[in-house]
Parts: sequence; C-alpha cells; structure tokens
Amino acid sequence: MKKYMLFGIFLIVIIPIKSLGQGKFQNTITYDAGKGSPKADLSAIKWIEGSWRGQAFGGVTEEVWTPPLGGSMMCVFKLVINNKVQFYEIVTIAEEEETLILRLKHFHIDLKGWEKKDETVDFKLVKVTEDKVYFDEFTFEKVSDDEINIYVIIDDKGKQEEIKFNYKKVKS
Repeated sequence: MKKYMLFGIFLIVIIPIKSLGQGKFQNTITYDAGKGSPKADLSAIKWIEGSWRGQAFGGVTEEVWTPPLGGSMMCVFKLVINNKVQFYEIVTIAEEEETLILRLKHFHIDLKGWEKKDETVDFKLVKVTEDKVYFDEFTFEKVSDDEINIYVIIDDKGKQEEIKFNYKKVKS
C-alpha cells in the first residue's frame, strides 16, 4: 500500500514540475525572463537550411533557409491559397550575446509591411535539444534530413492555438 501512495505522490508532484514552462501546448515553450536564454550558436539549427514545402491554412507554404553566414540565417516564407499569394515573411535567426534570437516581419502581397517600419516580431531562445530548437512559442523540430515540423502559437481573435507546419525538403 505504501508503494502505491509514494507512486501517487510522485505523479502529483513530479509531473506538474516537469511541465512547468511548457504552458498549455505540447510542442512550444514560453520564454521565462528569470531563466533567460541558454548559450547557443547557429550550429544548433543549421539543419533547417534548404528549401521546404508544406501545407497549412488551406494552402501551400514554402520556406527557404540560407546557410549560416555572418552570424545569421535568413528565410523567406510565402503562403499560397488557390494559386494566389496571401502573404510573405522574412525571418532571421541571429547569434547575439552568445545565444540565438529569431526575428520575423510579415508583408502583404505588395510587400507593404504588417508591422510598423522599425518593428519586428521577436522570439527569444528557450531551449535546445538534439532535434528541437525552442524559441518563445515557436519550435523547430527535425523529423529527418528531409522533413521538419515548425510549431507556432498564433493568436486569433484573442484565442491562442498551436499551429503545426509540416515541411518536406524540396529536391533541386
């Protein structure tokens, strides 16, 4: 009987502690300013380099990531629905202060920005594992050399949800 009670206490105490910082979503983690960002460089995420294609939001998504150069990687993204571009993004992951930061800027199809001229959407690094890199509410997951998942928390009319983008590498 004592064994079962100890196991029950373990489940009640340890499992909630293990999930702290993970929030209500399975694949993304929220940045904790008290912990800060871990030390990291672009070698932790070099595997996202390449051209990727997937489906999301009822259309086709494309991302093209450049190799590391000058302390950063760069990406262009587009969403196409019914053969019409819906929007673009420019994304960078840069080495700053011995860690990584992801910055993103959205553009309408005429390349007019969504954010104000000097503003970006920034995601601080939270955690790095062998096959995942967690930014604040934005996760890259290496499934294989030819497949990645990206998980992003999106706020839609005050309701947050975790969106999964599954990409396959485009062969040249």
